[in-house]
Amino acid sequence: MSEQSLYTVLGIGLFWLGLYRALTVNALLIKIISFNVAGAGTFMILIASAYHDTLPPDAIPHAIVLTGIVVSVATSALAILLALRSQSSSTTKTSANDHHR
Repeated sequence: MSEQSLYTVLGIGLFWLGLYRALTVNALLIKIISFNVAGAGTFMILIASAYHDTLPPDAIPHAIVLTGIVVSVATSALAILLALRSQSSSTTKTSANDHHR
């Protein structure tokens, strides 16, 4: 098995593992991490597709992956912030209801 095939198979495995975990769990933080794992699998597939046997590697998939990593970090930070705010607002509502009883 060539390195390109190995990276492609591992990327597909990471993608499905992350997607499966994101769909089967209820915890928000684990869902965010699972989507990041699926994204890493996609990045591996794109990098593997950039390499050819006789030609030099294609730079476009590398640029797309680099941009994707930056977007992934930013969206992960935003998702974690929203999850924390959602959790704290539900905790505040619960404690406010307890005080009124």
